[in-house]
Amino acid sequence: MFRLSLIAVFLICASGSADYGFKVAKVKYKGGGDWYANKTALPNLVKFCNDNLKTNINPADATVEVGSPEIFNYPWIYLTGHGNVVFTDAEVVNLKKYLMAGGFLHIDDNYGLKPFIVPQMKRVFPELDFVELPFTHPIYNQKYTFKNGLPKVHEHDGKPPQGFGLIHEGKLVCFFTYECDLGNGWEDQSVYNDPEEKRQEALKMGANIIQLAFNK
Repeated sequence: MFRLSLIAVFLICASGSADYGFKVAKVKYKGGGDWYANKTALPNLVKFCNDNLKTNINPADATVEVGSPEIFNYPWIYLTGHGNVVFTDAEVVNLKKYLMAGGFLHIDDNYGLKPFIVPQMKRVFPELDFVELPFTHPIYNQKYTFKNGLPKVHEHDGKPPQGFGLIHEGKLVCFFTYECDLGNGWEDQSVYNDPEEKRQEALKMGANIIQLAFNK
């Protein structure tokens, strides 16, 4: 049912209907981490997608909790932050159902998230491990081509940006951007004063993620 509804939503978005087809949402999680980081990121990404992909995403900001049934209202969800992440058993079950039903989770490490989120996602899919996606993967080759993978928005430890995925039954259900700070690049220019070229690269990569999520 959810897979079919996702296809229907994408068709509505592509049709240019006067009414917004759907919303995307930021994930609120327990554990004390700053799930609320990157406050202007999603509205800016949505505007970029609507302008350049001709999607019809509602620009209104939305938040959803991991264990809420409302999560199924959002075909694409975004989880970010710097600190601790804790899922309850019920949240683990709910998130797995969501992803198996066709939902898509983008985890964006805002620096320091990886040690906490990876074990939690292992609880969601004990049988799966994050695998680094090759630069030939479709996520880097949607409307925009990234021959060298993820763009580097901010430097922290001098490591290259990496994109990891959880692949369930041949489909990418979760994309984890690491050492990249992709969401920071989506923020209002006044937040970090990043060069516009860097912001555009980040927005283009975000648009690729959105596009792949609705074509998978």
